[in-house]
Amino acid sequence: MIPDQPARGNPRAHFIALQTILIKETLRFLRIWIQTLLPPAITTALYFIIFGKLIGSQLGPVDGFSYTQYIAPGLIMMAVITNAYSNVVSSFFSAKFQRHIEELLVSPLPNAIIVLGFVGGGAARGLAVGVVVTAISLFFADLHWQHPMLTLLVILLTSVLFALGGLINGIFAKSFDDISVIPTFVLTPLTYLGGIFYSIKMLSPFWQDVSLFNPILYMVNAFRYGLLGVSDINIATAFAIIVLLDAALFGCSLWLLKRGTGIRG
Repeated sequence: MIPDQPARGNPRAHFIALQTILIKETLRFLRIWIQTLLPPAITTALYFIIFGKLIGSQLGPVDGFSYTQYIAPGLIMMAVITNAYSNVVSSFFSAKFQRHIEELLVSPLPNAIIVLGFVGGGAARGLAVGVVVTAISLFFADLHWQHPMLTLLVILLTSVLFALGGLINGIFAKSFDDISVIPTFVLTPLTYLGGIFYSIKMLSPFWQDVSLFNPILYMVNAFRYGLLGVSDINIATAFAIIVLLDAALFGCSLWLLKRGTGIRG
């Protein structure tokens, strides 16, 4: 068991440590921007061409918007979720694999600083990809930006949420194969079934009720409401669920690091 380190030093030292981890994690994905920022832009453009232009041209409006406009917020959110998650899970597992995570855990830093550092880097990549993908989206769809502050808050909280999820996956992962299991068999299905390409109003009552158990549905709809002003979900409920999940995963991350899960037996 690795005990939670007491907060020795001073707040300025902790701030410098946090800043250092954040810079390291941010430079990590910026150095290889061709692999981290460019692919989401190309993938999103293909989604717009195939779904928005080719298929969407055969469909009628959804909630008063063209199909291309309607799916744009979901495509942006999907790119943010995927990249925030993958950045942290790969970074933290690499730190475990290379055996330098122990240096952080035995240092005087509180575990909260370590968590915030890794998660901040993942959120930074999620937001950077969000900016790139939004720029691509503007070539295909007219986004109204109905509630700018809500839009930014939702995408920030969502980036943090999936960065925390990536951290927890990295803590439990024992091999490089383990870091792809959750994204492949859990994250991808939940994302595609999270209302990105359709309104749940199109589903039967039973499947509408089932969809309410998908947390990504709330994030996609909250973000869509921020951009277009329409949502299948009550916005207050969606926002509350996102905040509660953030708090729960943050607490879980601290607890796992305190126990030394995945690092020592």
